[in-house]
Amino acid sequence: MIEIRCVTELIVRDSAGREASLTDIVPLLLLIDETGSIAQAAEQRQLSYRHAWGLLRALEARLGGDLIDKARGKGSALSALGRAVVRAHRLCGERLDGPMQSVVTEVADDLNRQLGAHRGPVRIHASHGYAVAELVSELCAHDASAVDIKYRESAEAVAALARGECDFAGFHLPRSAFRDLCADIYRRSLDPRRHVLIYLTRRQQGLFLQKGNPKGVRGLDDLARGDVRFVNRQPGSGTRLVLDLALRRVGIDPARVNGYASTELTHTAIAAFVASGMADVGFGVAPAAHRFGLDFIPIVDEDYYFACERMRLTSGPLASVLAVLRSDAFRESVSHLQGYDPTECGTLVDLAAGLRGAASSDAVPD
Repeated sequence: MIEIRCVTELIVRDSAGREASLTDIVPLLLLIDETGSIAQAAEQRQLSYRHAWGLLRALEARLGGDLIDKARGKGSALSALGRAVVRAHRLCGERLDGPMQSVVTEVADDLNRQLGAHRGPVRIHASHGYAVAELVSELCAHDASAVDIKYRESAEAVAALARGECDFAGFHLPRSAFRDLCADIYRRSLDPRRHVLIYLTRRQQGLFLQKGNPKGVRGLDDLARGDVRFVNRQPGSGTRLVLDLALRRVGIDPARVNGYASTELTHTAIAAFVASGMADVGFGVAPAAHRFGLDFIPIVDEDYYFACERMRLTSGPLASVLAVLRSDAFRESVSHLQGYDPTECGTLVDLAAGLRGAASSDAVPD
């Protein structure tokens, strides 16, 4: 069984064709910012002072500007350019994390299949979410080959389950007046006789705002303001659908929102975009805002489910996943996610009942 790893790397090239990578320099810059000392930062990175200076000078030569500000008696601090380099590297990683993980899984599966070493991991196709990521981490902690995760739009995940391309399809539904409208999208692919839902978590989606809310945004109405720049999720995503319905409910035409056509693929990428200052507001789940130090205004409560084939839950890998979902340890890890409530995690829910908004009250007996 081989493993594939994929990492992001930003490379700066000057007009003379000389290149410098940010991979080694960004951790050094972060330590300089933290310690106020190039010498201390170099020591913690196990670099000589001379080598650390060489890395800094090489990148400064490629960029044509200073990365460090030095003031007598005040030590070293990152310049505006230095902070921009750190932001660029962070944004690159955050925006590419989800898509790259999907590519890694696909490539590894294909190579292992050719080598005859593929052992049939549990295949999860799911809308991006932090509780899903916690589940994948828990499964991989015991066996790195135990799970094949593909983050994709909710409707695509459910359709893939209907075609037999995955074992679990993760999707979310709002606890609001337009739940039934959203549920219609999934009813097209799911069969009440064949499929059952597993409740994962309740969660909150809302507005991501720069720390301190400098634009004074109070709710969805403010997205129609011309001075507020918005970053959106991609068309077809469950989050995009919920936002569109919520906007129309308060009388806002989405086309009037400044930046509505600017899109990112994950909640993390949305938060990174706002944190970088390239947008004033985004929309997504609370943990993403929390991790980037953003302000958060709750807009809608949601239920997140996994759909699967009911006959396959009683044995094999699917039964093992269900056991993890019901474990105290997993529920405890999800409970620490901002705005998440895993109280009903692992409950089997009748398909029709779950789509219309019931959870444990319409649970399916084991």
